[in-house]
Amino acid sequence: ENITPYIEGKLFLKVNREKTCVSHISKVKYLGYSFYNYRGKCRFRVHPKSVTRMKNKIRELTNRSNGWGNEYRALKLTQFIRGWVNYFGMADMKALLTKTDEWLRHKIRAIYWKQWKKVKTKFKELKKLGVDKEKAWICANMRNGNWYCSGYFVFQTAFNNKKLRELGYPTFTEFYLKICEN
Repeated sequence: ENITPYIEGKLFLKVNREKTCVSHISKVKYLGYSFYNYRGKCRFRVHPKSVTRMKNKIRELTNRSNGWGNEYRALKLTQFIRGWVNYFGMADMKALLTKTDEWLRHKIRAIYWKQWKKVKTKFKELKKLGVDKEKAWICANMRNGNWYCSGYFVFQTAFNNKKLRELGYPTFTEFYLKICEN
């Protein structure tokens, strides 16, 4: 209230009274960042609203009904992840990105599991990934949902992170560690 007349009267700038406030650093959101105090220093982190928007965008990009091919989906994910990590690169977010990577890989596995519609296709693809015949048959005949089956241990070990990287799918942590300055 004290500085507003000076800013508006002397500097001829408009003050947005809805967004302008004086508060503790933990309650401030600025350009998608929030702040916290660590050992007497103010540090950056990603604001929870920005994390929610990021997850919604990933849901949109990994939607199985959008008609994209796997290569195009990998390309769009790479573009989004690279841009997002470059924008929020100053924030401390290694733990957040590790959890997000796990969730993203699970979603990608679910996409592939859904694409292999028939039991014989699932069996054939699992054998191609190096699963022994008996385990591949059991896994292919599971009648649980796509999300459950994509998290099944046999499928996770066959369709591991290395295989996803070979298919062109990026990880948040990989890009973050390249540009990390913390």
